[in-house]
Amino acid sequence: MTSQVSSPAEQADEAAPAGVGEQRNPAGGKDVRRLDRVIIRFAGDSGDGMQLTGDRFTSETASFGNDLSTLPNFPAEIRAPAGTLPGVSSFQLHFADHDILTPGDAPNVLVAMNPAALKANVGDLPRGAEIIVNTDEFTKRAMQKVGYAASPLEDGSLDGYHLHPVPLTTLTVEALKEFDLTRKEAERSKNMFALGLLSWMYHRPTEGTERFLKSKFAKKPAIAAANIAAFRAGWNFGETTEDFAVSYEVAPAAKAFPVGTYRNISGNLALSYGLVAASRQADLPLYLGSYPITPASDILHELSKHKNFGVRTFQAEDEIAGIGAALGAAFGGSLAVTTTSGPGVALKSETIGLAVSLELPLLVIDIQRGGPSTGLPTKTEQADLLQAMFGRNGEAPVPIVAPRTPADCFDAALEAARIALTYRTPVMLLSDGYLANGSEPWRIPELDELPDLTVQFTQGPNHTLDDGTEVFWPYKRDPETLARPWAIPGTPGLEHRIGGIEKEDGTGNISYAPANHDFMVRTRQAKIDGIDVPDLEVDDPHEADTLVLGWGSTYGPITAAVRRLRTAGESIAQAHLRHLNPFPRNLGAVLKRYDKVVIPEMNLGQLATLVRAKYLVDAHSYNQVNGMPFKAEQLATALKEAIDG
Repeated sequence: MTSQVSSPAEQADEAAPAGVGEQRNPAGGKDVRRLDRVIIRFAGDSGDGMQLTGDRFTSETASFGNDLSTLPNFPAEIRAPAGTLPGVSSFQLHFADHDILTPGDAPNVLVAMNPAALKANVGDLPRGAEIIVNTDEFTKRAMQKVGYAASPLEDGSLDGYHLHPVPLTTLTVEALKEFDLTRKEAERSKNMFALGLLSWMYHRPTEGTERFLKSKFAKKPAIAAANIAAFRAGWNFGETTEDFAVSYEVAPAAKAFPVGTYRNISGNLALSYGLVAASRQADLPLYLGSYPITPASDILHELSKHKNFGVRTFQAEDEIAGIGAALGAAFGGSLAVTTTSGPGVALKSETIGLAVSLELPLLVIDIQRGGPSTGLPTKTEQADLLQAMFGRNGEAPVPIVAPRTPADCFDAALEAARIALTYRTPVMLLSDGYLANGSEPWRIPELDELPDLTVQFTQGPNHTLDDGTEVFWPYKRDPETLARPWAIPGTPGLEHRIGGIEKEDGTGNISYAPANHDFMVRTRQAKIDGIDVPDLEVDDPHEADTLVLGWGSTYGPITAAVRRLRTAGESIAQAHLRHLNPFPRNLGAVLKRYDKVVIPEMNLGQLATLVRAKYLVDAHSYNQVNGMPFKAEQLATALKEAIDG
C-alpha cells in the first residue's frame, strides 16, 4: 500500500529522480534499461481521450504489480474550445518498484497531442525529459491559437529535452485504412496508438486493454476492432522505428505490499465500496439520496450498480431534496448517505442541522473542490473544513472524518458509519477531488477484518413513570455514548414526535424552556466530544524539534517531503489527523512536545486556525489554493525553512 512506511532504501528512492539501472540488449534487439520509477503525463484536448488512455495504462501497471499514484486533471469548463489552453486535459501516473506516495512532481515523459498540451505542460518538465508530440496537430493555425509565433519543434526551444516527433494521427489513419471508417472516425483512435507506443516503451501488459476495448465496444465490434488495431500499431511502431532506440523496465514493487489480493482503486470507488461494506456489517439497507455534482457524482453512479447488496439510490431534483430523502431513510432504519461537494453542503446545511436535532445517523460526504460558489468544479481544495465544523445555525456539532489516500477512503467510510450508528449523529466525511479521482493499489480486506457495526433497534418501552406505567422516551440516552434510542416507525407503542423545534429531554416533546434548551445544547455537544477516537500517532524517530501536522489528502505530499528531508539528514516529526471533530484526546499533549508546528493545507489555514484556538499553540500555516495538490519538493523546501528558521 502507498501508506506503508518504507525502508531507508525506499525512502532514498522517493527522494531521488528516476534512476537508471543496467542496460541490456535482448537477442540483439533494442536496448532495455531498468528504472526504479517513472512519471508519465498524457496531455491533449479534452476530446482526445487522455483520461481513458491514462486509466488503461494505470490498470495494466497495477496488474503488473507496480506501486502507483495518479493525478487526473480535467478542464474546468464543460467543453472549452478545442485546441485552447483551458481545454487541455491531462493524466499523470507515477509508478515504481517500491513504495511511493504521490503522483510525482515532474514528469519524466510527456505525451502531447497538440500545441496547447505542449505549452500547458512543458514548464513542468525537468531538463532531459522525453517529449512525444503528435506532429500532425502542429499546424500554423493551431500554434497561433496558443501563442506560438514559430513551431517549438523547430525553433530550438525544446533542445534541452529528448524530443520524439511522431505523426500520431497519420499513422493511426494508415493503420486503420482497411476498416470501413471515415477519416474522422479513424482519427479518434490516435489515443490508442499512443497507448500502444507507451505500453511498448515500458513493457506494460496488453491483454487487459484488448479485453477492455472488446467489452467497451461490444455493441460496435468494428469500432472495437479498429481501436485494438490502433493499439497494436502503436506497439509495433515502438518496436520497429529507429526513433525509439531504448525501452524501459520498472520491476513489480514486491517488497512494498503486505501479502494479500490487490486491485487498483480510485477514492470515489473506494468510498462506494466502503459504504456498501458498512451497510452489510451493520445489516442495514443502504440508501443514497443525492444530486449530481462534480466531483462526487461517481459515487452515485457506482452505488446505483449494487442493488443486489440492498442499495437504493435516489437521484433527487436538487441538493435539498437529496438530503431530505436521506434523512427520511435514516428515520426509517436505513444506513443513510448523501453525497455532494462544497456548494451542495451549503444547500444541505439546514437539513444537517435538523439531523443534529433529531439525532439520527446520517453520512454527509463532501468531495471538496475549489470555491467559493461554483468555483473550480474539476480542481481540488481543502477549504470546507470550517464549513463542516460550523456551517449551520445554532450550536450544531457534527463529527468530521477525513481520508488520507484514495484507498483509505474505504476505511474512512467504515469509520464514519461506525460513529454515525454508535452515537446517532450525522457525520461529515471530507474527501476532495485529488483523492476522488486519483488511484492507487488497494489490498482487499478479509471479511473478518471489517468492524462489527450491528445496530439494535428499540423494540419496546424504555422508561417507567412514577405511577409505574412503562413508556417509550425517544430522547432517553445511553449513559456511555449519550446516544438516543433508534425506533423504527410503525413499531407498536414506540410512536414519537420528530421535528426541528427543540425537544424536551427524555420525552422529546416540544419545549421552549430556557433551562431545557441549555441542557440539550450542552448534551449534544458532550455527545460529540465524547466520541471514542484513536490517539494521534506520531512518526518521530529522532526526537525532532519540528512537527508537521496534516489532514486529508496532504498525507502523500507531506510524507514524501518528510522522507526527502530525513534522507538529507534532517530531523522532523510527522502526524496526520483523520478525526477533526472531535480531535484525538492526546493532540494537545503532542503539540506541546514540539518547538515548531507546521500545518500545510490546501486552504488559507483552516486547521491551523482551529489548532491555535483550541490549544493556544503558535502553529504556522503553509498554504496553497491553486486547485492542485502540493508537490513534495515544494513542501520539503518549506519545511526545511521552518526547521532552520
